[in-house]
Amino acid sequence: MLGDNNVLSNIAVKDIEESKKFYGEVLGLKEMGDKGPMGVLYASGPRDGRIFMYKAPTAGTGEATVCTWEVDDIKTVTDELGKHDVKFEHYEFPGATHDGPVHVMGGMKSAWFRDPSGNILGLSEGSM
Repeated sequence: MLGDNNVLSNIAVKDIEESKKFYGEVLGLKEMGDKGPMGVLYASGPRDGRIFMYKAPTAGTGEATVCTWEVDDIKTVTDELGKHDVKFEHYEFPGATHDGPVHVMGGMKSAWFRDPSGNILGLSEGSM
């Protein structure tokens, strides 16, 4: 039923203006519409990926990944984000090795970082 429909990720943030700079300028997402006090809608990727960013008092309180981007070259993306002072998370997973901020797990490479509100965002290259 839902497999035939696009999915929209909702990300709660503490400060809309600070987050607009991060998601727009640092991550390079395309703003689709500013919904005023409700939040901001962003487009991401060539296949109708969307993220709705909204203000909430519980923003950044979760310890799980809220959104992951599939990328072709994770090393290039992490290098570019690093130029914007993005700090990457470091996790210990059984069987994983590390190449700088990139976690290598078999044929998959992943990296995680936080937005200004503390939400965990991810990058992934290769098959899961």
